Amino acid sequence: MIMSEPIENRYEFVLLFDVENGNPNGDPDMGNMPRVDPQTGHGIVTDVCLKRKIRDYVDLVKSSVPGYGIYVQSGVVLNEQHKKAYDYLGIEPSAKKPKDDRLTRFMCDNFFDIRTFGAVMTTEVNCGQVRGPVQLNFGRSIDPIFQQEITITRQAVANERDSEKGQTMGKKQVVPYALYRTEGYISAHLAQKTTRFSEEDLELFWEGLVNMFEHDHSASRGKLSARKLIVFKHDTALGCCQSHLLFDKIKVDRTSGDLPPRSFGDYRVTIDKNVPAGVEVIEKL
Repeated sequence: MIMSEPIENRYEFVLLFDVENGNPNGDPDMGNMPRVDPQTGHGIVTDVCLKRKIRDYVDLVKSSVPGYGIYVQSGVVLNEQHKKAYDYLGIEPSAKKPKDDRLTRFMCDNFFDIRTFGAVMTTEVNCGQVRGPVQLNFGRSIDPIFQQEITITRQAVANERDSEKGQTMGKKQVVPYALYRTEGYISAHLAQKTTRFSEEDLELFWEGLVNMFEHDHSASRGKLSARKLIVFKHDTALGCCQSHLLFDKIKVDRTSGDLPPRSFGDYRVTIDKNVPAGVEVIEKL
């Protein structure tokens, strides 16, 4: 397939999202309680969690479009994904490092998440590895969160020995409210050198960040919403300044005083648009 030209500009971005009466990212080591920094009490959402939601959104809207397959999916055997490249090129599968980049190139051209986030494909069926141009930091709550475990009842039982009880008990782990901030980077250098992540891919990525929670609702996740997406676009591939200087331009302050925050309205977001020359500030949301 013919892919578009790779992006030519470096980007950084800040995404603000919140949760209301839900669990944005459970920790399996802590009984699925919401992830938390034990030293500060701030909530955490991993980059893997956010990438999963972006993958699911892209799969939802582009599942039938060539070049927008999703490499990492539930129940998918990765070696079978790799074999598609060998079959296309008429090569016998091998565990050895590929002698040329045709196998890796096929995987980049046909899987959106490899083109975006990169992948390590050095399993028994080896397609090499590639470093993706898009990277996300962990999401971290603006304030310490309150982890709450709520007892719930079910008016049914699972087996006959519990039939006399009439109902069974369970637990639900939630955060009453929290606003999270995550930061990310998009490298034009890596897009051009490795995956050929394109302008079309970039627009789909922004769309995924804004809409990834809209088709992922569940009883356990509660009300998850993307609130703000601020993008910094450099006018060159290598960029005009260090990323942290731009991230510091976004300030989030609480306006609810001593009361615990319970809505996005309890915060004030300030964007300092006095940025270094060559950088454009774009509010996507």
